[in-house]
Amino acid sequence: MADHHALGMWGAERADSRWLLFTRRVLLRARRRFLGFETLYMKMKNLSILVNQLVFFSMCERLLLTNQRLSSLYTLMFFNVVAYCVAYVKELVEREDWSMYVNIARTSNVRHLALSTTKIVLEWTKAITFIITVVFILLVFGLEKGLKNYSPTTSYLVITALYFISTEKVFMDMFAAWLDNRKFDYFESMETFYCPALLLASHILLSSIITFLCIFTGNMRLVMLSTFTNIRIKYRELRDGYLQPLKNELELLSDYRVATRSEVDDHDDVCAICLTPMSCARITPCQHFFHADCLRRCLKESNKCPICQYNFIHTPTLRII
Repeated sequence: MADHHALGMWGAERADSRWLLFTRRVLLRARRRFLGFETLYMKMKNLSILVNQLVFFSMCERLLLTNQRLSSLYTLMFFNVVAYCVAYVKELVEREDWSMYVNIARTSNVRHLALSTTKIVLEWTKAITFIITVVFILLVFGLEKGLKNYSPTTSYLVITALYFISTEKVFMDMFAAWLDNRKFDYFESMETFYCPALLLASHILLSSIITFLCIFTGNMRLVMLSTFTNIRIKYRELRDGYLQPLKNELELLSDYRVATRSEVDDHDDVCAICLTPMSCARITPCQHFFHADCLRRCLKESNKCPICQYNFIHTPTLRII
């Protein structure tokens, strides 16, 4: 009788272990598919940005506007129109070649008829579209005639505008250019790594605040959607796409200490790599001063000092687990 009971217990434990193994396999497979879907979604940059903006605007609509459906769509369309105008003006300002014609080859003066015609049509189409858009915006503001049942509050426009500016490519490029021109010492001329990380961190912060406040509106579907698209996906993009590369670059420079302001002033010289003045610098073991970004680029190619060819020995940072 005891043997039968023991066999029964052993059989039940075996069945339980099989069930746990099956459940674990199902969960692992579901996790792999979920992560694969996330990766695919992250690769579709334009679609993910549009979804993020629409979700954020919808949450702000629930929080700050009452009985104004579709206000988020109207606001998003208006901001996109403004972004188009800014992008067109930016293109005109930065344009170097104002010729409307396309030559057959770079070294030839013979014009390509088909390509020249296409370029002229496209340029005039963009110019006319820009003029019509600007005139329409001026008429709307001048006549003070808005859409029916669309009267957004100032706080709604400010918050959504801040989020839109920090997510739209044309404004992100302008912010990156401004940050690069300012040359803050803290960034050590590595604005290309810091700028997108800062903007993406601001996306996550704004989305987290609005998502938390939106919980009290009772719209849990929108909260869950925002948690996935505007927080989780963006955090994964920030971690894998920006923070990890920045961490790797800083680890590469960890063996070269940051020069103090007095040391840079006493050195009173230009960077030997880019030949521009230095307000901040890294010091090599051979006592040479370089911009951090310039030194980082050189270390990608060689472990020797660009001036005296001193051989650097990089000691990787030990991690305590």
